[in-house]
Amino acid sequence: MHWLDAVRWNDDGLVVAIAQDWQTGKVLMQAWMNREALTLTVQEQRGIYWSRSRGKLWRKGESSGHVQELKELRLDCDGDSILLLVEQLGGMACHTGRESCYFNRLHQGEWVAEEPVLKDPAAIYGNSGETNIE
Repeated sequence: MHWLDAVRWNDDGLVVAIAQDWQTGKVLMQAWMNREALTLTVQEQRGIYWSRSRGKLWRKGESSGHVQELKELRLDCDGDSILLLVEQLGGMACHTGRESCYFNRLHQGEWVAEEPVLKDPAAIYGNSGETNIE
């Protein structure tokens, strides 16, 4: 069996992909991959995802410069989730200018931003309109 055949793709041909800092273990972001994105991630040794909103491949960092260098790839026990252990080059995984997309914490029934904006998204993306999803 080919290694890609072990992945349980959803009805849209996608699988959840979680990017985690390879040294600290901090969860950086969640995205989606199709078969081509996963294949290219392994070939190029960098995070490459499928953008559902754009309907095309998305090389993390193509507009921001915040590339994810792949250190290790894992498949969960059910085969329906990919874990990328990455080195986040440029310091930010989130399009909001934060280190991680998981910066909101539930506190007394409200979501509170617990991590600072490291860089203004407009300074990262300019006026390209790409700040909603990289």
